[in-house]
Formats: sequence, C-alpha cells, structure tokens
Amino acid sequence: MSSDKDTRVKGEEVKGEDIGAHGSKSGKAEPTKTAAPTTADSNEHIPMSSRVLGSISRGWNWLEEMLTGRYHATYGLAVTRILIGVTGLGLLLTNFNARHYAFGVGSAWNGEIAEPKSDFPNIWLFSLFHRAVTNPPLFTVMIIGLAILAVVIILGWRTRIVLPFYLVLWVSFIELNDGAGDQGDNAYRMFMIAMLFADTTRRWSLDARRKRQQNPEFPETDGGSYRWALIMANNLAIVVLAFQVCAIYMSGGLYKAGGAAWQHGFAVYNPLHTQQFGTWPVLSDLLTAWGPMVVAVSWASVLFQCAFPFMLFNRYTRIVGLVGILSFHLGIALLMGLPWFSLTMIAVDAIFIRDRSFEKLHKLVGRWWASTTDGMERAKAKPSR
Repeated sequence: MSSDKDTRVKGEEVKGEDIGAHGSKSGKAEPTKTAAPTTADSNEHIPMSSRVLGSISRGWNWLEEMLTGRYHATYGLAVTRILIGVTGLGLLLTNFNARHYAFGVGSAWNGEIAEPKSDFPNIWLFSLFHRAVTNPPLFTVMIIGLAILAVVIILGWRTRIVLPFYLVLWVSFIELNDGAGDQGDNAYRMFMIAMLFADTTRRWSLDARRKRQQNPEFPETDGGSYRWALIMANNLAIVVLAFQVCAIYMSGGLYKAGGAAWQHGFAVYNPLHTQQFGTWPVLSDLLTAWGPMVVAVSWASVLFQCAFPFMLFNRYTRIVGLVGILSFHLGIALLMGLPWFSLTMIAVDAIFIRDRSFEKLHKLVGRWWASTTDGMERAKAKPSR
C-alpha cells in the first residue's frame, strides 16, 4: 500500500513538473516560438530588380489614386470660376463708357481695324468682334452679351457649355487693340483653356444645385461608368493650372532678381511715383517714406515669387506662401491700379487651399449668418413698448 502511494505521489510530482515546465497538461513539450523576420531581413532575400519593380508599382498605384480616386480642389475651382467671371465682368464694366475709344471705331487711328497686329482677328473663329467693330450699336450689343456670359459663369449655370463660347468671344474682344492688353490678359485666357477640362461647378453653383435635386447623393456619385475619366480630366486640369501659376511666379521672380533695381532694393519706389502706376499718391508716399520698408517690400516680392512653388509641399509653408502672395497681389491692385491682373492670379491661387479649409469656412459663415438672421427675426418679433 505504501509503495503504491509513494508511486502515486511521485507520479503527481513529475506531472506537476511537466505542467510547470511546459505549460501544458498533456505533458508534451510545445515547440519553441521564433521571432518573426524583420523587414530588413526579408528585404535581404528579395532581388534588387523585384524591389525596384515593387516601388514603381506602389508609385503607380498612388498616382492612379490621386488622379482618378476623387475630385480635388472642388471649392478652389469654384472660387476660380467665380473670380474669373468677376474679372471679365469688371473689366467690361470699367471700360464700357470708353469702349469705342479703347476698342471700337474711336481707336481706328492705331491702324488695327485695317491691319490687326494680332493674328487672332484673322482667324474666323476669333474675328466676331473685329467684324462688328465698325458698327457701334452691334458692337455695344456684343459687349453686353459678353458681360451677360460672365455673369452666367459667376452663377455657374451650364458652365460646360457657356465657358467655351465665353472664351472665344473674350479672345475676339480683347485682341481688338493689342496695345491695350497686358500679360494679365494672356494668363486669363490660358487659365480658361485649362478650366475647359475641369469641373468648376461642383460647389457654389446653379449646376450643383440642379444636380443635387436630380441626385441626392451628388457630388459623391455622378458620372456613371465614366466617372473616373471625368475625375482624371479635372485633376489634370488642376495640375496644368498649378504649373502655369508656378511658372509665372518663378519666371517673374528670376527676371526681377537679375535687375539692379531689385538687387539694391529700390525697385518698388520707381513705379509708385509715376503717373501711370501711382494711382494713390498718398499711399505711395506713405509706403516709400521709409527706406528700409522699400527694401523689405522689394526683396520680399522677389523671395515669395521664387520660393512659392517650393512652399507648396508643406502645409505650414503653404499657408505662409499663400498669405505672402495674396498680400503681393493686393498691393499691386491697390497701389499700381492693376486690379484685374491681380484678381486673375488670386483666382487660380485658390486651388492650393484644401477643401477642408473651405468647408470649415463655409460652416463658420453659415453659423454666423444663421445667428444673425435669427437675431434680426427675434428683434422684429419683439413687441415695441
């Protein structure tokens, strides 16, 4: 009896040791777990060619997702469309009283009605205004029609159809007097050519309102099976607009940097004290009264123009760059009397602002407007004593 008991006790002790050693009641030893191979170890066994092809594949997938995954800069393009329309309308209205002297029969002395310096009036598609310029009533009606098209673009109604007609008529109008235009007119038409391929009415437009009534899920589901192609065309148009803006800034900044007046910091002083660009003499005197301020403004304009494309790669530097370039254009518009050129450039700069920032601003303005409206209604409803 004692021997059986001792044997049973020893067996239990051995069983307990097995459980403690192996963590299993079966008494069988579990296989030893080995550490998983790290990425560096696994990459050592992958051929270089395979790694290169993998990187190319991941880059291609990222590019495909960026171009066809979703619409980018929907709010920015809406702002671009609105400001482009405002620019055209403003230029037409400010020159309406002098339309015959600046572009019509009153400017026949410069010889462009008989022999245009530009090649556009010789092209049938862009010769509409040139053929009507000798008929003042018809010329006036066409200018009014062009202004109406600008208003339609601002409202965003049938923009895909209206914008090509507006572009053709605008080029036909602005090329009547080659000496009256500037580089802002060239940028204006280049931007509109890129906008032909973009969907500029997904936000803040009558087109978006109509599509939302037809499809409550707009703008998330529209375009059908060709949605990816429409998205790609829109995003490529944004790339073209961004390249054009950056090229304008970079070339302008490098050209200025090569001039002695900009290098020595007094370039801003000269145009502000001329009759052509010194539109506000009091402001010009105030800005140029302190020499270091003139140097700072001159150098800052060159710096921001040259550095602007590189400041777009980081969120915080992009904010600094946009604020700086906005100040630059506001200064040109106010001090040098070039509002329409500045507004054209500001219009396209809007594509660099994220949709999330526009959405936050939209909600903030909406809450402010709602609170203001409610306050006015409560004030009206309150009985007077």
